[in-house]
Amino acid sequence: MNLPFFETAVFAAQVLIGLAIVCAFVRLALGPRAQDRVLALDTLYVEAMLLVLTQGMRTGNPYVFESAFVIAVLGFASTAAAAKFLLRGEVIE
Repeated sequence: MNLPFFETAVFAAQVLIGLAIVCAFVRLALGPRAQDRVLALDTLYVEAMLLVLTQGMRTGNPYVFESAFVIAVLGFASTAAAAKFLLRGEVIE
């Protein structure tokens, strides 16, 4: 695979991920229920992680992958806490 094709493909992926982020923000703002907003936040952290990973692929910086891992772990923990709050009304018992 040649380099210009790879750079073009990664740039196209970043543009499409950016479009998905905009769609998730719209769902976050207009979501009629709290469950829709939690799902939009979950989608946003996954898309942010993918955007960071594609930027790391473009630059070749290995530290970007560690920051993507941190985004994934914090996003999972926040989604689990929000889901528990929606189910039970409290996060810490």
